[in-house]
Amino acid sequence: MLDTNLKQQLTTYLQNLTSAVELSVFLGDDVKSKELNTLVAEIAEMSALVTIVEADASNERVPSMLVKSVKTGGEMRFAGVPMGHEFTSLVLALLHSGGHPIKLDKAVIEQVAALEGDYSFETYISLSCQNCPDVVQALNMMAAINPQITHVMVDGALFQEEVYKRDILSVPAVYLNGKAFGQGRMTVTEILNKVDTNAGARQAKAINNKEAFDLLVIGGGPAGAASAIYSARKGIRTGIVADKFGGQLQDTIAIENFISVSATQGPKLVASLEAHVNDYDVDIMNNQRVKNIIKSDVEGGLITVELENGATLQTRSTIIATGARWREMNVTGEQEYRGKGVAYCPHCDGPLFKGKSVAVIGGGNSGIEAAIDLAGIVEHVTVLEFDSVLRADAVLQNKARSLPNIDIIVNAQTTEVLGNGKHVTGLNYLNRATNKQENVELAGIFVQIGLLPNSQFLQGTVDLTDRGEVIINQKGETNIAGVYAAGDVTNTPFKQIIIAMGGGAAAALGAFDYLIRTPNPLENRENIESMSEVAA
Repeated sequence: MLDTNLKQQLTTYLQNLTSAVELSVFLGDDVKSKELNTLVAEIAEMSALVTIVEADASNERVPSMLVKSVKTGGEMRFAGVPMGHEFTSLVLALLHSGGHPIKLDKAVIEQVAALEGDYSFETYISLSCQNCPDVVQALNMMAAINPQITHVMVDGALFQEEVYKRDILSVPAVYLNGKAFGQGRMTVTEILNKVDTNAGARQAKAINNKEAFDLLVIGGGPAGAASAIYSARKGIRTGIVADKFGGQLQDTIAIENFISVSATQGPKLVASLEAHVNDYDVDIMNNQRVKNIIKSDVEGGLITVELENGATLQTRSTIIATGARWREMNVTGEQEYRGKGVAYCPHCDGPLFKGKSVAVIGGGNSGIEAAIDLAGIVEHVTVLEFDSVLRADAVLQNKARSLPNIDIIVNAQTTEVLGNGKHVTGLNYLNRATNKQENVELAGIFVQIGLLPNSQFLQGTVDLTDRGEVIINQKGETNIAGVYAAGDVTNTPFKQIIIAMGGGAAAALGAFDYLIRTPNPLENRENIESMSEVAA
């Protein structure tokens, strides 16, 4: 099942076990059951602390496996064969069940351990989804910490009947105690915020108590990471406040134009960025959204950054690096059926539409690449392009036109998403050449029409273009003193990872130049506090 290289790596990892781990396997006569049985047997041979035990197979999915910590009783299940992106989830489940330290903040671990009640989580995934392992690993860590929490990963492509009954058309899809809990990437902190009603208030209080920063980066993508690294290297107090570290890079599969790295994947690059930032003394405040930026009334004064949870931060300078998000069609039915057939990640959700008909909206590179990928999974793909010609590279167009199950329609303006209340059943579009309304019956719609800057919270604060991009100069300066910006949220003409990183570095250097040329209110405050202590 595992090749020689994977066996060697896993054997090395399992040397980190400090307590016993029990594996149980629940099998049928199918091919996947045989694969899972082989996988479990190979794992058990790699460590004396890993044993296979018999367990009650009633009410268990087939094929599936149970990973159980003998020491804590924590349980994690994998329904299907956890390979592909989920192999790392299996390795971590083994390590955490066997006593290997969990890489979470002490406060988060204590919060998970303190949860009372029974929490039975199920996560439906596809093995090609790069976002799914984040959720699986987060919930598995919680199960490893608190035995009252259990979790099972379910391969949606293998357990199609469950997916159909629950109308799951987007992964990862999480259920708690049998009820829908959430969709999309989630961290341990985000999960805790939903199950622990006091978590948000505690986080806001902790943030409010933080000292003022010299430079606060808003956003944790490539531009934000570069800004933080360049800032921290100057020896100044640096912080990052981000909705999700990595940004849209987490949703990027193949990266082949990052100079000096011939090929990589988005989540892998995000992990490297986060590790690099953590090499420095940077205060990372993840899972936080900024609501407003209030400029200082005095030269070099403190800027106030308001968060959606009610907390506020103060900083001498700030860099806006909030990136961009998928552009939506803005048609009737899109929001109603988002996650119920309307999707934005073909790699994640494509396997859920196996044997069905889907549409791809957009004829650029991303749209045609999506159509080609989906053609190998689904029954039929219809590409709808608003313009009279496709905008994708010729090599991609030629490939798409060579596939028998791809139809391409140009001059097509999508006007409505149709559904039966539970999931998508089709769409209507205007044929711009004939001015007639047309209909396509299908089960899924993948929207690939570009990006929009994440600048909604900046309306009325800094100068923006008509498209909502932050206007900056060569130093990354905005029209407000001490406020800089970098990356895809700005009016920089080319939206590329390496350009965003360069912009982040430039903005950090520009901000540092601003800091050394303006009065430092923090120094005055420290002097006053010192004098007060002496007087007391």
